[in-house]
Amino acid sequence: MWKIIADMITENTGKEMTNASHELLSLGGENRLAYKLSTNLDSYFVKIAPKHKLEQLEAEVDSLNHLRVFAPHTIPGVIGIDVSLDKSFVVLQWLPFSQPTAEHWHQLGIELATLHNETAHGQFGWHQDNFIGDTPQLNQWSSNWSTFFAEKRISWQLQLLNEKSIHLGDIDYLSQVCHDLLCHHKIQPSLVHGDLWHGNVGFIGEQPQIFDPACYYGDREVDVAMTELFGSFPSEFYQGYKSISPLSPHYEQNKHIYNLYHVLNHANMFGGIYIKQAQALFHRVIAFHEQRSL
Repeated sequence: MWKIIADMITENTGKEMTNASHELLSLGGENRLAYKLSTNLDSYFVKIAPKHKLEQLEAEVDSLNHLRVFAPHTIPGVIGIDVSLDKSFVVLQWLPFSQPTAEHWHQLGIELATLHNETAHGQFGWHQDNFIGDTPQLNQWSSNWSTFFAEKRISWQLQLLNEKSIHLGDIDYLSQVCHDLLCHHKIQPSLVHGDLWHGNVGFIGEQPQIFDPACYYGDREVDVAMTELFGSFPSEFYQGYKSISPLSPHYEQNKHIYNLYHVLNHANMFGGIYIKQAQALFHRVIAFHEQRSL
């Protein structure tokens, strides 16, 4: 397999992979592995997964390539993607991360807000379904944000939970609550990363990097909301973001609806505490809905 990977790198970059060595970086679920592949001159990041996971890697590459058009310095370059006899793999530019300063986080906020200014498409969704973690993410185009999010994000995750015999409530009702709270929030569809948490951010010197995307065109504030879900980014990030794109008056309410999607997805993938977290978030969102109805 490593010869196949080395040959692909040589073909796509023109660089010989003489005396290449690989170092295991991390272990993932379903035998997914991450490696640093190095020669005397260059290094690459290699993700290896079972062959049946090729579609997920292809979706990641698709998102990276699209993001890179609008943020070429912020997105790692894709060297190539292929399969061996029993594995699928993707090779990315190696990112030698360093410890960020407050100024670097501020710059990340500016660059994310600038990325979100890509609003040329005009509809919500993506040209294909992709993945959020291991879960299929539905992206059929829609002209209505509240309908898109209620149906393709909340309702879909609840249906998947139901199939696991995990019932958080009536799907139609819970989806309608989210729809009602978002229906007055008028926005343009922005290109979003889709899975923006601490683990998908790094810095090379002063240059921020974001990776492992799950792209679509949606409310730009879904990305900002997720940065608060698993421990907020430093305050300088939000200052930088707001210097380009101030948050809407609805943000403090809507962030709970948007993060509900990711908590439901974690409940689907991991169960346990995330089921209780989803229940608690639904109680909060329903309370917003009841207050608005008074």
